[in-house]
Amino acid sequence: MNPIEEAVIKTASLSIYRGLLQRSIPKALFRLLCAARGNNFLGFVQTWGDFFSVLGQKNAETCFAHAFTETVLYDENAFSKAAASEKEISSPLRAAVLRDLQIVLDLAAITPRDLLAGCSFPQAADLNLPFWENGQTIPQMRQNPEECLNQLKAFYQQNGCGRFARYHAFIWRNRRLTPVKYPDSIRLEDLKGYELQRNLVLENTKAFLQDLPANNCLLYGDRGTGKSSTVKALLHEFPALRLIEMPKIEIPHFPELVELLAELPMKFIIFIDDLSFSKQDDTYAALKAVLEGGLAARPENTLIYATSNRRHLLRETFSDREGDEIHRVDTIQESLSLADRFGLSVRFMLPDKAQFLDIVEKLARQRGLESHLPQLFIGAERFATERAGCSPRCARQYVRLAEAKIKQGKSLL
Repeated sequence: MNPIEEAVIKTASLSIYRGLLQRSIPKALFRLLCAARGNNFLGFVQTWGDFFSVLGQKNAETCFAHAFTETVLYDENAFSKAAASEKEISSPLRAAVLRDLQIVLDLAAITPRDLLAGCSFPQAADLNLPFWENGQTIPQMRQNPEECLNQLKAFYQQNGCGRFARYHAFIWRNRRLTPVKYPDSIRLEDLKGYELQRNLVLENTKAFLQDLPANNCLLYGDRGTGKSSTVKALLHEFPALRLIEMPKIEIPHFPELVELLAELPMKFIIFIDDLSFSKQDDTYAALKAVLEGGLAARPENTLIYATSNRRHLLRETFSDREGDEIHRVDTIQESLSLADRFGLSVRFMLPDKAQFLDIVEKLARQRGLESHLPQLFIGAERFATERAGCSPRCARQYVRLAEAKIKQGKSLL
């Protein structure tokens, strides 16, 4: 059998790792192999150009063999799911995986000269050969299929499977899960003060990751106190955690997200930022059902962390309390019922002057500005007065501004 014909048949017969054919480089290679065995030279040249266009986007970082085999790391399939959840791999599944891995290794070893020598077009020998270098596969694919399987199994156990192995942060928008390639880099050590509040959130998150009882969490209080930053910093504190931001408008579609996450072996925190509702807001009832009482129950591998500037998540007016409703106590209780469904509520209050300056000092020492502390204290108070608030956010903004002035040789006062 012609080597190109054999490669086409093997590629088309991928089973467990069939999802590779939807990835850019394997998909482009398969199209090129199919065109090489046809009788349309122009079509072959076009797919040749398409393939090298795709490969050129990756080649700045790595060789063909590495770029091609890397796709197995991020494929979500029966094997990667089972391995990530540390389930036993059945004999039929193991045999199918071994066969697929051998096919991947064989395809990764193809050179452009192999392809040109085996194609149907003698004139193809004049085509140039950009980018396509002979190189190493990924570390998990350097050995025989049996060793590959064991190395991949260890990778999935440590990093998860599919897109959740490549990315740790996502946004649920338009009923789709979109990865965040460059998540906020904020870390817990960058946040000063509020140690008690953050420890409550940390301990709850640790319990969740250790399969111990854990609660949905509401972080509420004054603006600029680091509520959202605390949640986003968890992503860098716990490598096993995945964070999914859900805009409030998407809450009615929570059951669809649940269906997507429920069978995955990773742990997810669904993050709803700046949460509050008006009386006419339909998403209020939807979130109540999500937290407790709905048919689409929250799966065990997810928690909901929400932030809000108010403890009473349902906005109410004086007329709500003094209106003509017969059972007005029920109206007041309704405004509290959602917050009560969070098992853990953590309050962030604005610091007093001493606490504010302590935050400024800690930020300054972190940036090596301790020799300027007297001027920083005076400038920080003035900066906070101008902005009508001594919040940690205000402190961070001032210290960054002061650091820039110091580096430029300007006066702080």
